[in-house]
Amino acid sequence: MTDLSESARSSISALARLSQCWSPSISPDGERIAFVSDRDGHPQVWLVTIASGACRKITDFEEQLIRVSWSPNGDWLALEMAPGGGMNSQIDIIQPDGGGRRRITAGGQSNNWLNAWTRDSRQLLFSSNWRRADAMDCYRYRLDTGETELLAQNDGTGTVEHISADGERLLLRRVPYRGDSDIFLLDLASGRELLLSPHRAPATVDSARFSADGKRMYLITNSVSDLAGFCRLPTDGSGACEVLRAREDAELAEFAINSDETQAALLWNCAGRHHLECINLPENTLMAEIELPAETAESLRFSSDGSSLALCIGGSRMPAAIWLLDMGTQALRQVTPSADTDVDAQRLVAPSLLRYHAHDGLPLSGWYYAPAAGEPPYPTVLSFHGGPEGQEQPRFRYEYQALLARGIAIFAPNVRGSSGFGKRFVNLDNGPLRVDAIQDIASSAEHLLAMGFAQPGRLGIMGGSYGGYMTMAGLTEFPQLFAAGVNIYGLINFKTFFALTEPWMARISKVEYGDPVAEGALLESLSPVHKLDRLTAPTLVLHGARDTNVPVFEAEQVVSKLRQRGVPVEYRLFPDEGHGFKLAKNRVAAAHAIVDWFVKYLIA
Repeated sequence: MTDLSESARSSISALARLSQCWSPSISPDGERIAFVSDRDGHPQVWLVTIASGACRKITDFEEQLIRVSWSPNGDWLALEMAPGGGMNSQIDIIQPDGGGRRRITAGGQSNNWLNAWTRDSRQLLFSSNWRRADAMDCYRYRLDTGETELLAQNDGTGTVEHISADGERLLLRRVPYRGDSDIFLLDLASGRELLLSPHRAPATVDSARFSADGKRMYLITNSVSDLAGFCRLPTDGSGACEVLRAREDAELAEFAINSDETQAALLWNCAGRHHLECINLPENTLMAEIELPAETAESLRFSSDGSSLALCIGGSRMPAAIWLLDMGTQALRQVTPSADTDVDAQRLVAPSLLRYHAHDGLPLSGWYYAPAAGEPPYPTVLSFHGGPEGQEQPRFRYEYQALLARGIAIFAPNVRGSSGFGKRFVNLDNGPLRVDAIQDIASSAEHLLAMGFAQPGRLGIMGGSYGGYMTMAGLTEFPQLFAAGVNIYGLINFKTFFALTEPWMARISKVEYGDPVAEGALLESLSPVHKLDRLTAPTLVLHGARDTNVPVFEAEQVVSKLRQRGVPVEYRLFPDEGHGFKLAKNRVAAAHAIVDWFVKYLIA
């Protein structure tokens, strides 16, 4: 399609092959960390010895690994994996040397999520839609007998958040619909349930865990304020929510508490950038603010003795790796080795935060990446995140850096409906309000034009999943704004999405998008598939054949209709991917396709 030099094409491939690490789990003796990485191009489980840094892969499965969890006694690793990359994830257990593999879930098309180990390591708790396809129930698997028992039936989705020290009570998180959740206490002996987090919907209650004495639970919630904070509730249902820590400029994204409940690590989300602080929990006082080496972090995990904290750190110029924080000295060090690569990190681009206003005056923000060479106005691509209740953050994006190296700027906005900005903001696109979120596309583009960052005729648009929906909405609602688009596994037709996606996903999405039965006309009006006659921009469509979240029929509808109209369209179907491109070879192919497309239509 384009005449990029061999060195330029090699650079694109190198960026797309850069590996990342995630899901750290510290061994009970504190000597090793299990994690997932795509260092060899395929997500698998690895072990790193903390003292020496020696690292080795312990799985070589056909499935893509998602997460890993070490049993409290150190004998087992629980693995969640995606056969073919689809959402029918399964759970296995293996020994730390890679042997003794045993599948504990049913396989097939069932969806299964890894929840937690019991403290005696005799049981593994997980969620599954075995009972009915439209509900994720909670189960336990007994390692000694191989038996599986249903613990709790859920309407919507449910997970086990934590287990009491005596193993007799569970904290269950239930999501009846996207944007609202609750915590229930389940007594295993009696089967009795108690709602612990009554609130006025919508509000979210996340990451609940028992205090050491079991009389209280710590949690993240926005039920008592717009921005989520660090809170505490009694577990007998007798008291109100107590806010321990809150900020006016950030939401709490994660927390971790050490075993003796003396310290907590809090990770704050400030417009997409993370801040880490450690507090003295009994006194609720700040101990230290930790300077992170990159913009984002996640997966906070204390060692058994509380002396260290494992976490995943990454950013716009640094692929995610596993780091260890010494709680005594507050020193951070990377424990997973950096990948061998020809990519010069100093030549990668970090973004700046732009703030602006929507058509109705609503404050918006986004991350702007300017090429290292040249001056504005640049050919520019607007990139929309998935979700819709996701958030654009300054994380490593190989396609961004590849486009920037070709002189194409990126603007990645957080329009209304994005998370990280409070519960009011995240719910501003529900149902009929989605028309305003679509208008935010135009507001974002017009801001770039007004500031002189971009110029008419050289604007592109792209996005994945719900971001693919926003891409198609932008191309059909504002055809005069965009010269080219890239739709990456995006939904295009709410009717077919609800009919063909995972049933539990459809069930919890009726408030976010609209009820396909009661609000069919609304969903039809919001579906870009019915407005493709307006689309004039050349469109590239990328999709995974095994995607069960946004089924491949969504892509096929776009391609078929645009071909009928003679609009330039190219379709790349990845037969061994699901919802997202996890294999290095497919990332390389996607990166080249995206860069070629935008170079051809925005520059050439």
